[in-house]
Amino acid sequence: MSHSFIGQQAVVVGAGMGGLAAAMALANHFEQVIVLERDELPPGPKPRTGTPQDKQLHGLLAGGLRALGALLPGIVDDLRRAGAVRINAGRDIRYEFPDCDPMPKPDRDYDMYLLTRPLLEFTVRQRVAQKGNVIFRQNCRVLDILPASAGNDASGVRYETDDHMQHRLTADLVVDASSSGTLTRDFLRSSGRMLPEETVIGVDIGYATAIYTLPKDAMPDWKAVITLPVAPDSSRSGYFFRMENGRWILGLNGRHDDKPPADPEGFLEYVRSLRTPTIYNVIKQAKLEGKIQRFGLQQSIWRHFDRLGAFPRGLLPIGDAICRFNPIYGQGMSVACQEAQLLDELLRDRARDADPLDGLGEAFFKAAQPLIQAPWDMSAVPDFIYPGTRGERPADFDDAIAYSSGLYRVAFRDPVVRRLILEVQQLLQPPSILHEPALMQRVKAELA
Repeated sequence: MSHSFIGQQAVVVGAGMGGLAAAMALANHFEQVIVLERDELPPGPKPRTGTPQDKQLHGLLAGGLRALGALLPGIVDDLRRAGAVRINAGRDIRYEFPDCDPMPKPDRDYDMYLLTRPLLEFTVRQRVAQKGNVIFRQNCRVLDILPASAGNDASGVRYETDDHMQHRLTADLVVDASSSGTLTRDFLRSSGRMLPEETVIGVDIGYATAIYTLPKDAMPDWKAVITLPVAPDSSRSGYFFRMENGRWILGLNGRHDDKPPADPEGFLEYVRSLRTPTIYNVIKQAKLEGKIQRFGLQQSIWRHFDRLGAFPRGLLPIGDAICRFNPIYGQGMSVACQEAQLLDELLRDRARDADPLDGLGEAFFKAAQPLIQAPWDMSAVPDFIYPGTRGERPADFDDAIAYSSGLYRVAFRDPVVRRLILEVQQLLQPPSILHEPALMQRVKAELA
């Protein structure tokens, strides 16, 4: 074993964005990293059956793109060459918020890249595969995590190939980047350990996505528009973004009994019913490409592994296995990339320890907690505006709603405050920056 590595072999379960980012982090610290994916990985940017939501609207926030760039230097150039549309989050997006139509531009811009989820995954997967010690094995369904011969730690995985043959794979570290995290919870249960507490918000959201091509004479002067409703009177929102190959993607969202339909006529009528006519006026003459794709999510869920104390050595969940966010806020992939960057940093800091993997789980969960808390809070408060949302409302819910309203009214007049809000939404700054004493005083005066 080379002195530059802390272990011989690591295994990543899942080749989605969380798994790809984790594999890149691990490749810096293990002689070999094996990524097990239950799907057949397409040789190009095509949807996969195992990720039915990958036809929906996706995006990497600026904070997620920054983390991915730290793990994969040059990935931004790769995305641009692959066809991703570069935009400035402040200048090129039209933000249509209640009482702020549109929100004026902030005093600073941040680059984002708009592209479909299949193109993002394929481009990143190509880069990760160039790392000589990362191996992808497709059509491999992981059945369970294997315990060590002594104690309750993890020692590898058991998986099944598409010929129904079962295999065992030993590993110094197993990273569970599956979407459900079932493997980790099953292992905890089988080894007699406690399961993590869970915070669940029953959002009952439905969304539908359509791809369009626009006539050349119908191109708007923006590259993306976000239209939000007046809540709780309506939950209908629209996200219309320019994508690769000259196409545009429209995502509609609704909750409970007011979800967008998949038939073209009903979908267009849903667009017409949005709070502003901006998106409808653009797409009413556009050409619909292919079918409208629907997807839904009953609940967002956060598993508090950080509260468990001792955690099995050799096992680490990441991404959706820890926290599945409400997808309409676009936070999931970005937080997963930030967690992978954190994992890389932790392993580097521990490289000279006698046992670098001892206590890794506890250290990771503690450091990841604020990475999750900030975007969770940003989505939990607006989620609970709707009476049908299930779960326990934050204790300061009414105050938080009022503060947010006052903050946006201040931001409408102040480009510096608009920039701060944008940085928090893009996961570049912690939400605490919006609660500095001077700004709080201005918001309170606005609400008086």
